[in-house]
Amino acid sequence: MSKKITVSKAIGEALHEEMLRDEKVFIMGEDMAVMGNVFAITKGFLEEFGPNRVIDTPISEEGFVGMAVGAAMRGLRPVVELMYDDFATECADPLFNQAAKIRYMTGGQCSVPMVLRAPMGAGRRNAGQHSQCLENFFCHFPGLKVVAPCTAADAKGLLKSAIRDDDPVVFLEHKLLYAHKEEIPDGEYTIPLGAADVKRAGRDLTIITWSREVYFALEAAQTLEAEGIDVEVLDLRTLVPLDWDAIVKSVSKTHNVIIVSEEVKRGSYAGELSAQIAEELFDELDAPVERVCGLNICSPFSPVLEDKNFPHPEDIVRAVKRVLNK
Repeated sequence: MSKKITVSKAIGEALHEEMLRDEKVFIMGEDMAVMGNVFAITKGFLEEFGPNRVIDTPISEEGFVGMAVGAAMRGLRPVVELMYDDFATECADPLFNQAAKIRYMTGGQCSVPMVLRAPMGAGRRNAGQHSQCLENFFCHFPGLKVVAPCTAADAKGLLKSAIRDDDPVVFLEHKLLYAHKEEIPDGEYTIPLGAADVKRAGRDLTIITWSREVYFALEAAQTLEAEGIDVEVLDLRTLVPLDWDAIVKSVSKTHNVIIVSEEVKRGSYAGELSAQIAEELFDELDAPVERVCGLNICSPFSPVLEDKNFPHPEDIVRAVKRVLNK
């Protein structure tokens, strides 16, 4: 059995179910309690779980992320939300120097079982300080796990696994996916971290992607199919740990790769993947790996300019044809 719900509702269900399952789970962040989150994900939680488990915080990311690290070290399981992933610079020390390193620096004696939820991405005309995709920023620091789902079913199953994980997990949610309505399984389920998913099987080229760009890749694949080009779409879902086996399997079948990401191209996670594939799978490649990413500019406020700033299906189609010399 299944039901059709939005991505935002799926995230809310995951939080609700985990709070019912484990009294050590609590949530906090700006406007999380009374307002129920700026995207209404936690609406009604304050009334059900009370102010000790649903906590509104001041506008102080360093403060409340630091508090989450301390709470996790003491055995609780905080789920803390940044209103936008752009604000990660405000909490850099507790996240990157504390949460990410504590297990290693204590010789495994202490863990930090916390989740940092962070809405990300462009398309809502939020301008340069509220529109970035910073996945490579998070992936750079050993000790953090990084998740970036696209579907409602994936978002729910992966968030439940993230909350149960004993290490810090950054859970990236594209803002324009919240309203997507899709089928999810009824009842209890989880999806393991570190497991990619083939969203479309193909033989001619592999598109590796994640988050919102999965849908653009699928749209591009449908366009290319009409021209006789069969594309495989591999949704990583989890960036750290990376499902390298899934990449090897797909590239060994298609022998051509493009990597699609909304993030700025310079210094991107797409660039890291491209280098790793070139280093380790060179003999499997029929052509160089190509990246299709956002432009190396600040995200514009202008709707016309913003829409040109990140990859669309037509950009992916052109990239596939370049790689295949079509």
